[in-house]
Amino acid sequence: MAKLTKVQTHAREVNDALEKEYPEATCALVHKNGFELLAATILSAQCTDERVNLTTPALFKRYPGPTELAKADQDELETLIKSTGFFRAKAKSLVGMAKGVVEEYDGDIPQNLDDLVKLPGVGRKTANVVLGTCYGIPSGVVVDTHVGRNSVRLGLTKETDPVKVERDLMALLPEEEWIDFSHRMILHGRAICKARRPECERCPLSPLCPKIGVNLPPSVKAPKAADSAATPKKAAKKVAAAKLAKKKASRK
Repeated sequence: MAKLTKVQTHAREVNDALEKEYPEATCALVHKNGFELLAATILSAQCTDERVNLTTPALFKRYPGPTELAKADQDELETLIKSTGFFRAKAKSLVGMAKGVVEEYDGDIPQNLDDLVKLPGVGRKTANVVLGTCYGIPSGVVVDTHVGRNSVRLGLTKETDPVKVERDLMALLPEEEWIDFSHRMILHGRAICKARRPECERCPLSPLCPKIGVNLPPSVKAPKAADSAATPKKAAKKVAAAKLAKKKASRK
């Protein structure tokens, strides 16, 4: 067995800490089956899970399966999902997805990544969500805004493109951890490691986190990042710019 690199060891320590903090983490989108989760995940783009969960009961009552959704009236569907934002594009994707499932897969949600991503409105992230949550298939690591942002902060990647972030995380973690790691990172991003004001002082991962790109208060110290998880150039520039602005302000 190959020896783990420093950043692989770091990633597994982060994963262990997340597991301890969020032992029952799961997908926040309410669903009963793969079809419902696929539709809900399409709706979740640029929208909160809470809003999607308020919208889907009426949606699934009207369209309980792909056969019904494939025949949906565009205007009626748009009205049902309007509160989730980008409702015209989402309605088009939902109908296209349902038609693809009915015509190509006899109404059954395909259980492999290559087939799922061929459906309208279904990207790699959406496919990973459905495969991991509904079928227990670790096809990859779900990288949403929380996972992408906090993977940089934790020193697990230098990348900002979701596909590249996923590639790095898949190389750092055992395959059997991919599904739960995503759920836990998402919960952690919502609860503590928030975009604008991460609550580092109460974060259980703080002793492990190099806090890359975070403007830290004096009371919070960041440990050194593990080898290839060194500070990305963009994050370093952002930190330097913030310090310069603070210095200039103090001279006035």
